[in-house]
Amino acid sequence: MTDTANPLLQPSTLPYGIPDYRAIRPEHYIPAFRAAFDEHLHEISRITMVRSMPTFENTIEALERAGETLDRVAHAFYTVSSADATPEIQAVDEQLAPLMAAHNDAVSLNGPLYWRVQQVFDQLDSLDLDPEQRYLVERHHREMTHAGAALDDEAKAHLTLLNQQLSTLSNTFERNLLNDTNDLAVVFDAAEQLDGLSAGELSAAARSAAERGLDGHYLVSLTLFTGHPYLAQLRNRNSRRDIMAASQARGSRDNANDNRPVLREIVRLRAERAALLGYESHAAYITADETAGNPGAVEDMLRALAAPSAVNARAEREALQLLVDRTEPEPFPVEAHDWAFYTEKVREALYDIDTSALRPWFEAERVLQDGVFFAATRLYGVTFTERSDLVSYHPGARVFEVSNADGSPLGLYILDLYTRDSKRGGAWMNPIVSQSRLRGTSPVVVNNLNVPLPGDGEPTLLTLDEVTTLFHEFGHALHGLFATVTYPHFAGTNVFRDFVEFPSQVNEMWILWPEVLDNYARHHETGEALDPAIVERLRATETFDQGHATSEYLAAAWLDQAWHRVGTDADIEDVAAFEAAALADIGLNDPVVPTRYSSTYFAHVFSGGYSAGYYSYIWSEVLDADTVDWFRENGGLTRENGDRFRQRLLGVGGSKDPLEAYHDFRGRVADIAPLLKRRGLEA
Repeated sequence: MTDTANPLLQPSTLPYGIPDYRAIRPEHYIPAFRAAFDEHLHEISRITMVRSMPTFENTIEALERAGETLDRVAHAFYTVSSADATPEIQAVDEQLAPLMAAHNDAVSLNGPLYWRVQQVFDQLDSLDLDPEQRYLVERHHREMTHAGAALDDEAKAHLTLLNQQLSTLSNTFERNLLNDTNDLAVVFDAAEQLDGLSAGELSAAARSAAERGLDGHYLVSLTLFTGHPYLAQLRNRNSRRDIMAASQARGSRDNANDNRPVLREIVRLRAERAALLGYESHAAYITADETAGNPGAVEDMLRALAAPSAVNARAEREALQLLVDRTEPEPFPVEAHDWAFYTEKVREALYDIDTSALRPWFEAERVLQDGVFFAATRLYGVTFTERSDLVSYHPGARVFEVSNADGSPLGLYILDLYTRDSKRGGAWMNPIVSQSRLRGTSPVVVNNLNVPLPGDGEPTLLTLDEVTTLFHEFGHALHGLFATVTYPHFAGTNVFRDFVEFPSQVNEMWILWPEVLDNYARHHETGEALDPAIVERLRATETFDQGHATSEYLAAAWLDQAWHRVGTDADIEDVAAFEAAALADIGLNDPVVPTRYSSTYFAHVFSGGYSAGYYSYIWSEVLDADTVDWFRENGGLTRENGDRFRQRLLGVGGSKDPLEAYHDFRGRVADIAPLLKRRGLEA
């Protein structure tokens, strides 16, 4: 295949450089990657062969200019491999994983390149650089050192082998999870078994079954986390038990999708790599280049929050048990699959709110246009115009052009809302094109969710959790759209892992903001606004069930730390036993409050980018809760506030130390008190 015949190897002629997915076929990817690898290595070679002494321009800036084709190909592919992983794409992914790892090492461990970066770093104080350039030098030096560029050749060869093995294993973990999630989707024979679901949800389950050739049945696909949103509605206890059991079984059965040996090997190799790089554990290696600094700081926070969270969860369980004992003809001990169902009953009794009954007020298109987009327009002045002429990677992915308040073009936003068998679980944001003044590129960002597709003619009615997820992921999208930097290294959400969730969590604040909620929360048939009394009761429930929510999250964050604090001498045979011991150690070993992710389906840490970093959600939430207080104190949803947040935080991308950027925005370091209040942990 010639370069001209491969659409990935030519810059896209479409607006904003969005890839021409109509012309791209699976067989284009590997040849495009190989050509892009060769081009990038040639560019690196030209940098290292320069005879003059290293300067910012001939080394650091040249490094930023290199790899543009590879970035274009990689963004195009990894968007598809996560959102539409057909068997053909999975095969490409498996072949690509070790190749990509080897190439990354060929650059990050390049001795002559590291020498040049070191020379520029050593003369940093004598160079006439602006703040972004200075920070760029510091980050390149730090990241290459952290990656192992200072090791000797023998150690580098061993490190490269470890990285390739880990890349392949992570790919295997994700493939196994996707396959097992599809295999364990729960099939029900009769609608009565799903009593409690809405007509639209039943229609979606019937459609899912029919797509698998199971006409007359109902199929409930599993979500990424433990449990399922339907558990709050299903009246049939056996149905709830079946869904929970299927969810918790993923990746832990003796079959081809068994992730237990995969994750054990990942843990072992990560520990070996950390030791090679001079760290006592993978957690120490990861946190050394995050705002946390070390695993001890993470442990201190998790332990401080775990004890009061567990106490609150026990009190919540006692309330659920009292309700069961009082209302059920044949009372039973509350189990994990009962929690959500009876929690909704308690919520309704205490606050007169049935959250499942709110769905008619959360029609997806209205939430998007009159909620998510509306808040962004009021706060930042940006507007959104759907571009039906632009085709994305899947027919279900919609493209919107984003413009600034003055009408100038900003970028493209793509929303891929619905679940499908070829999409990995969960929700996320990723760039297809990253903004950079150096390269002259504007941002193209994607949000993926996994909302069940309703039957023909049925509206898409979201749960409150799904509304929250949409606002959350759009916060990441805004970060990707607003970051305005010169160098691609700092584009979009390229910030420390334990800071990246901060902007997305802040964006959740607008869900119940009066003028935003009143604009989107309208009954999809009558247009009736959500009753203000219900809204007040919703706000009153903000700390309700937070013992459970915080405990299940902290349990997962601690599991991540536990796996990645082990040394090279660890010999872990029994995954379940390791989990149980770790959760007991932090006091979160309550089977009625299971961890949000068990190890065998913990994609964030075994096939995603959150290894030893899942703590980052609560770490970022300290900043988030403090920021929400700032908005409330300063008038809320105003352009002045939005412009300040955009310019001082979102707009800097990764071009500034994130805690410095936060201090610049807030005028001080973050206070943890607002987080404790939000989570009901003040006592």
